[in-house]
Amino acid sequence: MGEITRVLITGAAGFIGRSTVTEAREAGLAVVALVRRAAPQDWAADPGIEVLRCDLADPDGVATLRTALSGVDTVIHAAAHLGGDADAHAVDTLTGTRTILDAMTGSDARRLVLVSSIAVYDTMTLRPGAILTEACPLEPENAARDPYVAGKLAQERLCREAAARDGFGLWLMRPGAVFGPDRLWNAHLGVGLGPVLLRVGDTGEVPLCHIRRCGWALVKAAMTDPGGIRALNVLDDDLPDRDRFLTAMRRSGWPRFVVPLHWKLLNSIARALRRRSAHLPGLLREPVLRARIMPLRYCNRAMRKALGGRQARTFEVLMAASIAGGSR
Repeated sequence: MGEITRVLITGAAGFIGRSTVTEAREAGLAVVALVRRAAPQDWAADPGIEVLRCDLADPDGVATLRTALSGVDTVIHAAAHLGGDADAHAVDTLTGTRTILDAMTGSDARRLVLVSSIAVYDTMTLRPGAILTEACPLEPENAARDPYVAGKLAQERLCREAAARDGFGLWLMRPGAVFGPDRLWNAHLGVGLGPVLLRVGDTGEVPLCHIRRCGWALVKAAMTDPGGIRALNVLDDDLPDRDRFLTAMRRSGWPRFVVPLHWKLLNSIARALRRRSAHLPGLLREPVLRARIMPLRYCNRAMRKALGGRQARTFEVLMAASIAGGSR
């Protein structure tokens, strides 16, 4: 596969998708931006962006995409359901992914960059303080802790199977908690209730990925041969602990009040309630609690080795810029 000049980006109007379109254009790539509904107005002034309106769950989606993939070298697949609705994942995440994979068969596109998630790892196998890397085990797909994780595991499996069958290169990109303007908060701190934060624990790194870093990594992967099938955790270089994150976050004006809780106390309660866990909130279910709150360290060494790049700005600078750009 020669030089990459044209990419198709699904979910292009979403939070990650918009950043990826920007990074692709800055890298000199022509972009086919797939959106379900409206596209950002400023794209109309850029002749290097071709907007394609298509619902990946539509039965006609495969034919539409096959036409659009003419001359496209790489697909960056960022479209997926983000919530906890299993039925929505079946349609938006899995049917959409099958549409992409079917359309790629026999097309010019010989590389796929899948936006997965760092949530796919099985933290029940890790001890507090462990380093989470690409070598850590994944959750069993048939016993995933919630519909979002189940959807991402199934999505990765579908892409692995297709790549092995059809021979295209595959990047499984697993971003941490992506943040930026209008998206500051994440579930690794605890639970927000109005002006109050129930903070669960204060140690361990928060697995952050700034939105520009995420878009850059996806585009860089699109332009790089994975040599088969390869997974990468997509994380910032400077990862704060929970106390440092909260100090920076409070400059946004939220939270106004913090109620500290120890994660081990909640973990003991979650274990005691294990038989009723299906009907309990996430932080009272041990697999969810450990994935979000258990103190861990996170490594992006594999990403930096594969894609290069070093962030010059600290977490505090990135968070301050994000706060200035929008609300939590």
